[in-house]
Amino acid sequence: MRAQRTNSREKILAAAADVARESGPGSLSLEAVASRAGVSKGGLLYNFPTKAKLMQGLVEGYLREFEQALESARTNDKDENPLAVYIRLSANDCEEKQPSASWIFSAIAEDPEFMTPIKTFKRQLFERLKGETPDLKSLLVCYLAIEGLRSMNLFDADVLSKDERELLVSSLLEIAK
Repeated sequence: MRAQRTNSREKILAAAADVARESGPGSLSLEAVASRAGVSKGGLLYNFPTKAKLMQGLVEGYLREFEQALESARTNDKDENPLAVYIRLSANDCEEKQPSASWIFSAIAEDPEFMTPIKTFKRQLFERLKGETPDLKSLLVCYLAIEGLRSMNLFDADVLSKDERELLVSSLLEIAK
């Protein structure tokens, strides 16, 4: 019985990701997700009692995927230091256009705990990088610069040109050595 529940959760999350990509996360409707997942709205609500919880599930999935990509990149290139791997992977991630962040504000308004998994992930990632990076000053500069890139991308406030972003990333990689 539990495997079936997990499977329907995964189907719902996959459907929500598809719908969010097509119409934007702010326009995501529970009815559209339930229909795409092939479950009743009640089945969707059983797994995700609110739209904010569904969005939180999507964010948690994204964080898991980023963590897996980080681990994979570190495994494939053992010579590159962990901070450089994080910078490179994050910079590539920031190259992708993000949908409007208005959905985040509505999710936070509906459920203030929405940010908890994000905060937890970022704290754990920072602590891990801190344990693997001998120079705290370099880590702080690189980590905060990357988080700034992420924020500019998320809030569609990127003021840097492509050349400026590339210069930033190359400078961060030099700092990370």
